[in-house]
Amino acid sequence: MELLLSEDTTTLSYWLNWRVLLCSIWVLSSIFIGLYLIWKYELSDNSEIYGKRTQQESLSNFRYDLAWKPCLSGIHPIYLMLFRIIAFCLLFVAVSFDVAVHGFELYYYYTQWAFTLVTIYFGFGSLISIHGCYHNREIKNSSNCHFSKDMEQGLYTPLAPGLNENGEKLLQRLNHPGKFHLLLTYDFWSYLFQVLFQITAGAVTLTDLVYWCVMFPFLTIKDYELSFLTVVAHSLNAVMILGETALNSLQFPWFRISYFLLLTGIYVLFQWIVHASVSMWWPYPFLELSVDFAPLWYLVVALLHVPCYGIFVLAVKVKHHLLSRWFPHSYRFCQ
Repeated sequence: MELLLSEDTTTLSYWLNWRVLLCSIWVLSSIFIGLYLIWKYELSDNSEIYGKRTQQESLSNFRYDLAWKPCLSGIHPIYLMLFRIIAFCLLFVAVSFDVAVHGFELYYYYTQWAFTLVTIYFGFGSLISIHGCYHNREIKNSSNCHFSKDMEQGLYTPLAPGLNENGEKLLQRLNHPGKFHLLLTYDFWSYLFQVLFQITAGAVTLTDLVYWCVMFPFLTIKDYELSFLTVVAHSLNAVMILGETALNSLQFPWFRISYFLLLTGIYVLFQWIVHASVSMWWPYPFLELSVDFAPLWYLVVALLHVPCYGIFVLAVKVKHHLLSRWFPHSYRFCQ
């Protein structure tokens, strides 16, 4: 989907104009919003920031068993493990064939970033599921989400830069090897896994919706052919992440749209650095900065992050509502 080069992107005149200024404001604003949300909900140790809902949500986010157990206790974790392994194999084969056919220039596209991210997610998830199933008898059932008093007070601190009273309690416990140390370690990887899940879901929704709803029906690109690999790159990832969402026990809090915003912001900055260094085609027509409507395109894409992320927030809420009513005794989801 290479576009014809309309203007030399390495000249100062291409970058020093009102269009680039407005686009820079949209991009940098998204990045700053993402960083602020991370600071507020992930890094800050100010207890006044967190309400009861956020504290309960954070406790469940750090439950390692929720990363590998299905949402229904009647479904054996091995089925979720098999699904992740199969998904990883299919995605890995697809991305390998795509790179073999088109080369690493594919990584100029946001689609390939998202597709590779999904592949990494399912590879990571497969390892967590394998480990969880292997130690199934050693990990307590977490369907009721019971915590001891000390754990409830001090579990939500792994990313905090400073130490508070609760953090000191955790560090004191870390000085003594045992199951709690292992639990905290597992919870850390579980936390990273959930963050990756939320970034992946948003990125997949954005790429597939933009392609099938905007680019495919409305844009005509010279010498463009709808190949099998293109269809796979814009559909297989969505199918797999939807299946994962239906099976897993992970939450989907709104504030982690921050990581999704950072991913897109980093991609745009990457494109700008590349084009400022080398005069080349733009992978997407709405990234072209020489057209008068460029600021509008950038603003629209930035605003699209909210509904794209919101789709999965809604999907998780609907899943929780339905399964908690249909299977009240076997549904595993922390509140």
